[in-house]
Amino acid sequence: MTTPARHEPTSPRDLVGIGIGPCNLSLAALAHPLAELDAVFYEQRPGFDWHPGLLIDGATIQVPFLADLVTLADPTSPWSFLNYLRNRERLFPFYFAEHFHIQRAEYDAYCRWVAQSLPGLRFGHQVDAVRWNPERDVFEVDFTQLDADGEAEALGRTHTRNIVLGVGTVPHVPDPLKPLVDAPGVPVVHAADYLAHRDTVLAAGHVTVVGSGQSGAEIFLDLLRHRPPGREKLHWIGRSEAFAPMEYSKLGLEHFTPDYTRYFHALAEPVRDRLVAAQWQLHKGIDAGTLAAIHDELYRRTLDGGWPDTVLTPGVQVRTAGRIATTKVELHLEHLQQGSRSRLTTGAVVLATGYRERSLDRILAGLDPYMRRDGSERPRIDEEFRLVLDPSVTGSIHVQNAELHTHGVGAPDLGLAAWRSATILNTLTGKETYPLPTRTAFTSFGLDDARTRVPQARPVRQLTPLVDG
Repeated sequence: MTTPARHEPTSPRDLVGIGIGPCNLSLAALAHPLAELDAVFYEQRPGFDWHPGLLIDGATIQVPFLADLVTLADPTSPWSFLNYLRNRERLFPFYFAEHFHIQRAEYDAYCRWVAQSLPGLRFGHQVDAVRWNPERDVFEVDFTQLDADGEAEALGRTHTRNIVLGVGTVPHVPDPLKPLVDAPGVPVVHAADYLAHRDTVLAAGHVTVVGSGQSGAEIFLDLLRHRPPGREKLHWIGRSEAFAPMEYSKLGLEHFTPDYTRYFHALAEPVRDRLVAAQWQLHKGIDAGTLAAIHDELYRRTLDGGWPDTVLTPGVQVRTAGRIATTKVELHLEHLQQGSRSRLTTGAVVLATGYRERSLDRILAGLDPYMRRDGSERPRIDEEFRLVLDPSVTGSIHVQNAELHTHGVGAPDLGLAAWRSATILNTLTGKETYPLPTRTAFTSFGLDDARTRVPQARPVRQLTPLVDG
């Protein structure tokens, strides 16, 4: 039986954050010094936990360490990655290590340090519903307080003028493989749970990795390094036409700037949808270093004259799948270019098939009459990351990492987290709490963007010659 949760303030809060991943953790860190802002953040998990199944030894995040929770909005913040290193007396070792891209495990440890230090975070709190109360001009947020085992312990409600949704993404499992994931027997696991099942996967006689992005490459490399030469028995397949490198040129990276985000938001909806599909290599390709490491490891295994027992085939999709007895899985494959089909029998499958934005429909069901949607029934989101609601709703709901369809490839990128958080806080406070740059890219993405016009050169002041006398 549940009991009432601890006392909530009688006056409405200024901000309630729902979900505590890196995006809302960034917002909480930047909101912390703003004494005028009463903010609280709820998360159903018992503590901060960032992709634990993918914290493979040596795996790095794909943005520089400057893309931490705060630095690109406030380099003086006490919650920067450099201050974390200083707090841990690791600043000089980091300086000499010369690591521009840090390991995922280190980024996770940094985020946990921030999460353990901020007072406004409420872990073990599951938000159940959000409603608009027109009589009080506030949002009502119902939540369940969970015990250490994740069971309901108490019910609560708080009121707020504004909400920020940062509920993250969920692992995507292709339809043909969904029946196999939860069934006992042969391990069929998503990459999100890879490390928890790695020993079981490695014990299989043959392993198949499905997915041709960064996670698939990292898992294939990890498995390869743990299998004996000549007896690797590894298959790596994916739908993409190649195991392609991620676009990481300096001008290419300007797609992850505020300038491009604003440009993308102003485009027509059909154009935005076409661009998201076409720009997969900006955020779904493979780090060139990982590709090189895979090739190096494969090449090393040819030194004795043989070839490793591995098959790497891009351009392949899984049509159907099923179990053979209790020890094998049979994948029915189709090559997208050849049109040919075959069957693959394997002892374990790791699905590096990515993530999808978590649906907001359950949490926002009570607000459905107020929400404005686009032609594909997705929420409309304005330039300041606010859901477009009926004008009668005087409060605002901002979103983080749920705006790919309106703001483009930078939506899930850690490098834009601090800028987006600062933008949200500036909107909520009604002032330039965090001064933000007016220009962030050398590229002019549109012909009519006044912000990227180069000002005329100043006239050179003529000097009066000195006269001898």
